[in-house]
Amino acid sequence: MRLPLLIGVLLIAISILIDIYIYFSIPRKKLLTRMSSRLLYGISSVISISLIITVVLWPKRDLESSLLPIMWLLYAWISIYISKLVACTFSWIGLIPSIFHRKKWPLGKYVGLPIGFLIFLAMWYGALWERHNIDVQEITIESARIPKAFDGYRIVQFSDAHVGTWGNDTAFISSLVNKINSLDPDIVVFTGDIVNRKTDEIIPFISTLGRLRGRHGVYSIMGNHDYGLYVDWPSEEAHTKDTQWLRNIQRDMGWQLLDNQHISLKEGNDSIILAGVENWGEPPFPSFGKLDEAIAGVSPDDFTVLLSHNPMHWHNIVRECSNVDLTLAGHTHAMQMRIITPWRNYSLSGLKYPEWEGLTSYKRNDGFLSRVYVNIGCGEVGFPARIGAMPEITVITLKSSR
Repeated sequence: MRLPLLIGVLLIAISILIDIYIYFSIPRKKLLTRMSSRLLYGISSVISISLIITVVLWPKRDLESSLLPIMWLLYAWISIYISKLVACTFSWIGLIPSIFHRKKWPLGKYVGLPIGFLIFLAMWYGALWERHNIDVQEITIESARIPKAFDGYRIVQFSDAHVGTWGNDTAFISSLVNKINSLDPDIVVFTGDIVNRKTDEIIPFISTLGRLRGRHGVYSIMGNHDYGLYVDWPSEEAHTKDTQWLRNIQRDMGWQLLDNQHISLKEGNDSIILAGVENWGEPPFPSFGKLDEAIAGVSPDDFTVLLSHNPMHWHNIVRECSNVDLTLAGHTHAMQMRIITPWRNYSLSGLKYPEWEGLTSYKRNDGFLSRVYVNIGCGEVGFPARIGAMPEITVITLKSSR
């Protein structure tokens, strides 16, 4: 989690300005004997602002430091000051009539405060309940390129577990594993980001994740957080050793890690291709994904499923430069905040990623149909909550139209 000093100072300044405005908006009537409401608010403000100061000063890239305290502190600060900002905004709107020497509207008190309070409740609902509430999405991929023997084949995808956010609490991951196994998958695929920063985060979860079962196996790829790029290592040797340790643990759990390679999945005399690339990074982060290596030797006639953590890989390269039929991605988390409507869903994630959730199809000029499914993940990083973006498991059923 990155919080540059300049941004941190700006957030502190915004907090102080909001509190000064609210402080001088409070009437001078007493709440308790010898203690004014302004004094009470001043004390609460100092405590609230100390949250963001602690986050700014916390050694976030230190190898021995934990992200968990600052994730919760930052989230607490956001929940308080987003609510305050909403109340202040309505209060400022209510000042408009005073420009024309008329009585101001009490929008801050009667509109801003209730809405701000509802936002505060929604945020903590997302932290205390919705992040545990697993959502199973089911989609069908129909194609004449799918062999008849694979009609009804079930691929169960999960992504972005970020197990370090749970510390030593295995309850949620255990529920996730039980749910996946109950879906009777032919294969289980994990599309990257199993940890937040370093490999030892996965240790409490090894036996739990090792219980995952698919008829034809469990397959995984590396995500951007799996390379230890978010901490300062004492040496490159220590960094490389940690990354290799994570690879070894996945293999020891019975998962097959697809590092820029592919396998053939067989049903009778028919087969499809399952390929995987290492993380395809966007600047300033390195890119380890090599599509050419992953599908080297694959026939253009083979129905091919690609595991690629970042959906921008599909958007920028895969759909135009390969005969990959279906790409399964993660990475976006829907920024862990989503508004669901009957017509379409909305997330700030859409400002950065053209494909940030669900299924998208693209037909090339040569008639080839390429598709990507973006799973919004089951874990959290940055802040420990999901608001309207429940932890997702995806069941992809193949349907042959031959």
